[in-house]
Amino acid sequence: MTGSAGALRGIRVVDFGHHVAGPLAALLLADQGADVVHVDRPGVEPPVEDAFFNRGKRRITLDLKSGRDLRIARDLVRRADVLVENFRPGAMDRLGLGWADLSAADPRLVYCSMPGFAADDPRAGVPGWEGVIAAATGNCRIRAGHAPDGWDATRPTYTAIPVASNFAAFCGAFAIVASLTARHRSGRGDRIEVPLFDAMFEAIGGSGAYPVERGLPPERAISANGSGTYRCADGRYVQFNPIGATTRFLTWFLDAAGMTAWAGEGLTDRSRLDREPELRSLLRERLIALFGTRTAHEWEDVANAAGVPLAAVRTTGEWLDNVHARAAGQVVEVEDPLLGTTVMPGSAVCVPAAPPLRGRARHLPDADRADILAELDTPPPAEAGRAQASPGEVGGSQASPGEAAGPQTLPSEAGRLPYEGLRVVDLTQILAGPSAGRILAEFGADVVKINAPQRRVGAHGFVNRGKRTVLVDVKSGEGQRILWRLINEADVLTCNFPERTAERYGLGYEHVRARRPGIVYVSVSCYGPGGPWASRRGYETQGQAATGIMTRTGGDGPPAVLGPYNLLDYGTGTLAAFAAALGLHHREVTGEGGHVYASLTQTGLYQQASYAVRAGTATSAEPCGPEALGTDPWHRFYRAADRWFFVGATRAQLSALPALKRALAENDAEAALEAVFRTGDADEWVERLTAAGAGAHTVTKLAELMTDPYARSRGLAVTQVSEEAGEVVMPGIAIRARHHPPRLGHPVRRPGADGREVLAGIGLADSADALERAWAVQLTALPRGWDHF
Repeated sequence: MTGSAGALRGIRVVDFGHHVAGPLAALLLADQGADVVHVDRPGVEPPVEDAFFNRGKRRITLDLKSGRDLRIARDLVRRADVLVENFRPGAMDRLGLGWADLSAADPRLVYCSMPGFAADDPRAGVPGWEGVIAAATGNCRIRAGHAPDGWDATRPTYTAIPVASNFAAFCGAFAIVASLTARHRSGRGDRIEVPLFDAMFEAIGGSGAYPVERGLPPERAISANGSGTYRCADGRYVQFNPIGATTRFLTWFLDAAGMTAWAGEGLTDRSRLDREPELRSLLRERLIALFGTRTAHEWEDVANAAGVPLAAVRTTGEWLDNVHARAAGQVVEVEDPLLGTTVMPGSAVCVPAAPPLRGRARHLPDADRADILAELDTPPPAEAGRAQASPGEVGGSQASPGEAAGPQTLPSEAGRLPYEGLRVVDLTQILAGPSAGRILAEFGADVVKINAPQRRVGAHGFVNRGKRTVLVDVKSGEGQRILWRLINEADVLTCNFPERTAERYGLGYEHVRARRPGIVYVSVSCYGPGGPWASRRGYETQGQAATGIMTRTGGDGPPAVLGPYNLLDYGTGTLAAFAAALGLHHREVTGEGGHVYASLTQTGLYQQASYAVRAGTATSAEPCGPEALGTDPWHRFYRAADRWFFVGATRAQLSALPALKRALAENDAEAALEAVFRTGDADEWVERLTAAGAGAHTVTKLAELMTDPYARSRGLAVTQVSEEAGEVVMPGIAIRARHHPPRLGHPVRRPGADGREVLAGIGLADSADALERAWAVQLTALPRGWDHF
């Protein structure tokens, strides 16, 4: 069932994944046309979400402890382009399915491993349950401003959303496609490793970035310009987020609501709001009263007609039925062989070359055994066939239409990063889009970041590491001349304009494609294309509100934004990089560019995919709300004598410790365990539990994590010297690659600091001063980029 369409058609993948990370990474490839064979373990009853994680894959059940089945597994891999697994380090090596053995037989293999902790991590043998990783990375705190009254800030909270596994899958899928693109030129595969612990540093993002002189700032609630969650007349809530350097969104909203007079009281004066707490409090009180006069959906219509970021808080089930989500393909129905008509998330990214998902329902375990075994009895495919069609435009060069297929191993390709020689023009702002550009830079691309001149630059620090930066007024005639010179040499253009805005500037995909046919044009937005909400504005909080995350985080109380980290912004950034990688791979083998998309709402649905699969009226139960500590007594946070820790274990593993065995014999095992764990320090319990084979970890604060010796030694937390802010600490790179290790990139420059160099590169060095006098560029009196950190 090799995919007949898609950027990854002809690519063969063997998926040994289990739980979330491995199957999800393989699903991202299958949805783009790869032929994925999922290997099931015998005797495992698939849960409801299996209908999503294994859709579009062929399946065979193999007992890897059986010599015969192990030989079948090895034969499968010998014919594969990609192997995906997420066992603990060493497990695949012991089966003869590790990288060393397989790459010796087939140097073209792209091998992706996603363990809980890396092989060189002292915790490599610790089971990487989500709660364990959450404790290890501080992803168990309530978002500032969303804690219930009287909340104990030292108390952790548990989310059933597998954030670490999701980020590992997003990063892994991107790295796989980048490696396939590099392989097409070099003929050599690679070993990729994205441990769940490491992947969380991509999720942490700017939360872990700070100038050393100032230290890690305290977490702050998002409250600028009246931003917040408000109860409406019908008892439902909206998430209102008029943030920005100005109060334009607040002004637009108040005008649409008939409250223009508030401006006369200074309630739309950003400078006064910043310095007068009483005025901020008055604005908040007024907004509370105002939102109480209409229903949530009425306010949503008012705000979005005015172009203001606001979303009614929905449940995940409501988003699954939402007219935009359905029209945009973010939600699809498939005919599952067991469940019948089943609603689930659509593709994670929108790529025109992708095959349609309708009809790509899952196969049941072992359903394809006969066909797969029959294939193994036939001669293996020729190298040229496995390599796909003729190469296309790379780094500005265009292959002849009749050029021979297949990779050619060139000495000059040794050690070359996948996107080295490619140029990216990055027009995006805030976090999601710039993160995609940063990731492409880490894999070798030359990225030019464009901001508007004569304006305060918002989020600039961490997300723009490794890029060149220039301030250009793309709305002016001279500014457009500069921009088009850059685009005419670009391979990728990234933007996050609201729908139709780029077209008004003459920068829409069709405008760009007319001049640069091979361009990969990446659009990042809140709601994605193809539905009635495509032009609506929104940020992280709107994405969480619309897709149901805030509802499940709040539980029985008011809705709340999930977690201390921006899982949608940085998740969408990674998926936008994945979309760009798919576009570049498609161009590599066909010579054609294309328009690809990523959105906050689709990322939001993927973050909670385990709970976004619906057949009939069945729903999955889960712990939710700020009070949640875990799923059961053997999988939850506990308070020790000195601090909190997480334990993920079986009852048998806990019973191996005499003190706990007695507690487990009590009628209320959970209360008994709480009492016993209080008698010792957390580090002592973690040591004893992990020695018994359980997963356990103390709760680590973010400040501790960013200075942790292991994280520093592995480049997960790094220090660079900024020309503006001196030494700065920030997350490093989550993805490891053996042959093509991504590079950190130079420290973040002050916004616009590379302006003259960029202009010289496009032949405008002699015009630089005149262009600045014409206000087309800004080359002097540059704004600061680290002020908000």
